[in-house]
Amino acid sequence: MQNITKIPVTIITGFLGAGKTTLISQLMQNPLGKRLAVIVNEFGDVGVDGEILKGCAIPNCPEENILELANGCICCTVADDFIPTIEQLMSLSPQPEHILIETSGLALPKPLLKAFDWPDIRSRITVDGVIALADAEAVASGQFAPNLAAVEAQRQADESLDHETPLAEVFEDQIACADLILLTKADLANEDDKAKAKQIIAKNAPRLLPVIEVTEGQIDPRIILGLEAAAEDDIKHRPSHHDGAPEHDHEDFDSAIFDIAEIDSPETLIAKIERLAHEQHILRVKGYACVTGKPMRLLVQAVGSRIRTQFDKMWETTDMRQGQLVIIAEHDHINMAAIKEILES
Repeated sequence: MQNITKIPVTIITGFLGAGKTTLISQLMQNPLGKRLAVIVNEFGDVGVDGEILKGCAIPNCPEENILELANGCICCTVADDFIPTIEQLMSLSPQPEHILIETSGLALPKPLLKAFDWPDIRSRITVDGVIALADAEAVASGQFAPNLAAVEAQRQADESLDHETPLAEVFEDQIACADLILLTKADLANEDDKAKAKQIIAKNAPRLLPVIEVTEGQIDPRIILGLEAAAEDDIKHRPSHHDGAPEHDHEDFDSAIFDIAEIDSPETLIAKIERLAHEQHILRVKGYACVTGKPMRLLVQAVGSRIRTQFDKMWETTDMRQGQLVIIAEHDHINMAAIKEILES
């Protein structure tokens, strides 16, 4: 009987803006000589991450090896979207030697991990490892990991109320499913904050997990690729808040897409996004803009009021010179009229 070598898959999860796309870009540039394929899962209709990665033009990861699952969480659409996408990658010639999956910031990794137990998938693919990225400053501040013991005590006292924030559930589920934690944007956090973030991660992890500080996605790929965790065989040791639930949705979050006209400078857009963070409680902004007089597209990524911009690719002559932004907020926090007014001001 012929011995079939399974293709390893690395699942890269993490909260909004933790640096998943940056990490994947670095892995694409140094893939240890392997043919990589990438699945990007967007929450929203515009495939910003996919566009970023396709713009890299790296020989080891040609454009046809980067597939997007847009407008839906990969953990909610496993049968309809994910498995056909895997099968599409498997049909490529030559086949990829390693697959990277970037989940959306809202995705729970465990349902995705369970999909690898499907017979048609299990016989050909193994989960090499689950990598969870955690923003050092955000974790230290407690924004994504509140005092869960106190919240649980309040919930028990009044069962009609749900005191646990959805942000905390997402964060905990991602940590609990991981084989390795990357503490990202370590250059922006002081030593006390990094130590506090590590304590929070350790408190929420179901087992001892390595935590590695990372800046700009710079890490030896040998640490990420080749873990050989076979995580699909270890699902029971990766607890989730949603264990036993038949399905979940993301009604705790809303997203909206806004077309934006040409702007006169990056600073103009930065000021507007800062207003959105402070006045409209926006969690995440991703997209691109057209700057007057600039031949390149301006890439925009923001977590709260922390905003980063860079010119990432040339505008093509056939492109419509306008921008698009995906804006994500907790449920009932997206005021379309107010956001539109700020962006058009």
